[in-house]
Amino acid sequence: MTAAISDATVTTPARLSRQEPVPFRVRWLGRVEYDEAWDLQRQLYAGRSDHLLLLEHSPIYTLGRSGKFEHLLVDAEQIGVEVTRVDRGGDITFHGPGQIVGYPIFTLPGKRGGGMADTRAYVAAVEEMLVDVVSHFGLDAGRLAGHPGVWIDPGGAEPRKVAAIGVRLSRGRSMHGFALNHDPDLGRFDSIVPCGIPDKAVTSLRAEGIEAELDEILDLLVDAAGRHLVPGRPIERSDVVRRHRQSDLAPFSKGMGPGEVVKPSPPKPASTSTSGDGVAVRLRGRLAQAGVHGGLEIGARKPSWMRVSLRTDENFRNLKATARSLDLTTVCEEAGCPNIFDCWNEGTATFMLLGERCTRACGFCLVDTQKPEAVDDGEPARIAEAVAELGLRFVVLTMVARDDLDDGGASIVADSIRAVRAVAPDVGVEVLISDLQGRRTSLDTICDAGPTVLNHNIETVARLQRAVRPSAGYARSLALLARAKQRGMTTKSGIIVGMGETLDEVVATLADLAAIDIDIVTIGQYLRPTSHHLPIHRWWTPTEFDELRRIGEDELGIGQVAASPLTRSSHHAGSIAARVDPSPE
Repeated sequence: MTAAISDATVTTPARLSRQEPVPFRVRWLGRVEYDEAWDLQRQLYAGRSDHLLLLEHSPIYTLGRSGKFEHLLVDAEQIGVEVTRVDRGGDITFHGPGQIVGYPIFTLPGKRGGGMADTRAYVAAVEEMLVDVVSHFGLDAGRLAGHPGVWIDPGGAEPRKVAAIGVRLSRGRSMHGFALNHDPDLGRFDSIVPCGIPDKAVTSLRAEGIEAELDEILDLLVDAAGRHLVPGRPIERSDVVRRHRQSDLAPFSKGMGPGEVVKPSPPKPASTSTSGDGVAVRLRGRLAQAGVHGGLEIGARKPSWMRVSLRTDENFRNLKATARSLDLTTVCEEAGCPNIFDCWNEGTATFMLLGERCTRACGFCLVDTQKPEAVDDGEPARIAEAVAELGLRFVVLTMVARDDLDDGGASIVADSIRAVRAVAPDVGVEVLISDLQGRRTSLDTICDAGPTVLNHNIETVARLQRAVRPSAGYARSLALLARAKQRGMTTKSGIIVGMGETLDEVVATLADLAAIDIDIVTIGQYLRPTSHHLPIHRWWTPTEFDELRRIGEDELGIGQVAASPLTRSSHHAGSIAARVDPSPE
C-alpha cells in the first residue's frame, strides 16, 4: 500500500446549486471491524444519502441468508476467526486484510420495488463494474453463468473467483456489496466452501501476478462505480490515510494496561525529538503523510475574533471553589477552553470523569497522557453533589479515554448520569464520550442510563484522522453515533478546523454526519495548546463559519449547527439541546 494522497481527494465543490444532482459520496475508510461497518451501513440505508464505503475488515467469515454452517469446515474459534450471519444474499465467504470490500448504499435510479428483476440487474451492474477494474490489468475477467461474482478465465477449464458479491435490495435501496481480492490470505478460503461452491478455486490479483498498489485499484473502482452504478452523477470522495501502524498508537491502545504511575521523562533535545517549531517528528511525519505542510509560527498573533477577555464574577469563583472542594476535574480547565469564563459565569460547566489522565495522545488536546490512576467509584456521587450545590439546569459530563478498562469507563459515565438525576431529576445531562474502542456493549451501558444528549466528536476530516487522533478512527466514530441514533438518542458531534483541512472536506464530513441523522454539530477553530501539539495551519474567518452553519442546516438538513471561531463542544450545550427538543426530559 501507499500513503500518498491524491490532489483530487475531494473532487466536487462543497456548495452545490439546487439544480445540480446530489453527489455520490465515496469513502475509503481503511480497516474497519465488521460489526461497526454493518451498523454504519444500517443507519445510512435507513436514510436518503447515497454512499459507497470502501474498506478492509479484520478476519471474519460471514454467512448470507442462504448460508449453511456446514460450509464452515473448521472450528473458527480455534483458528481465531469470528463468524457471523448477515442479511445479505449468498452463502459463506471470508473477509480480511488485503481484500477491498465495497458497500454501495444508495437508491438505484429508476428502481421502485427492489424485486428479483431489479436485484439481478443491480448485481449485473456491480459485476460489470468489477470486470472493468480487473480487466484493466490485462486479466481475462468476466461472469460465470449461475455463479454471481467476477471470475478469472471464466470460459476456461479452471475458472477462479476474484470477487464475491452479496447484496440486499429493498424498495430500490441497496446495502452490502462486493469483496475484491487484492492480496488477502487465500489460505483462509480453504477453511470454507466459498460461496457454497465446492469445485471452484478462489484467487486474487496478486496471485494472478498483478502487483498493483491499493491506490490504483481504488481509483479504478471509483471511476467504474461512476460509470456503472450512478452514471451522470458527480462523485465526491474522501479518503483516510492508507497506512495505520501500531507505533502510532498510545501504549494503552496497544493493550499494555494501566501500569504504575511514573513521572514523565525530561524532553529530548529538539534536534532528535522535535522539528524546529517544537512539533514532535512523528507527529510532523503523520501530517506530511496526510499532505499538510507548514503552519503558523508558534508566536503568531491571534486575529481579533479569537481574543477572549478575562471575566471572573461570583459564579465563576463559586464553581471553581466547589470543583476543588469536591476533588473534581473540569474539562474547561484541563483542555484550556477559551469559553471558560463565559460558561462558568453563567453557572454551567463540563465535568471530566475518570480522572485527568487520558490513555491516548491526540495531537490537538492538552489533557495529560500519563498512565491513569485507579477508577474512583465515589466520583459520580461528588458530581451529583456539585450539580445540586451549584443549582445547574444542564450539565455536560465528558471523559478521558480509558482504554485500560474493560468497558472503557462506560459504567462510571452511566453511574454519574443516574447520580445526577437522583438529586436533580429535571437537570439535562449531556455526555461527551470516547469511542469506547468500538464496544457496542459499553455504548449500551451509557444509553441505558438515559442521557439527554449523547455527544461524540469526530474531530476532523477523514484525511487528517491519523495525524490528529491516531488511536481513533473516522468510521468508528460514525458507527458509534449511528448506534446511538438507533438506540433513540439525541446525537451530537464536533469538528475542529484549522489543522490543514479544506472547506470541501469539512462539508463532506458534515454530509456524513447528516447521513446518519445527527441532531447537533459544533464547529470551532483549533487553538494550539503547546509548542509540542499540532501547528495551526490557518485561521478560519467568522464568515467561513457562517457558511458552514448555512450548508449544514440549510443544504444538508442538520437540526442545529453551532459554528464560530470560539465554538466548543460544550458551549451553550443546554440551550442548543433545547432547540433540538424543547422538552428533552
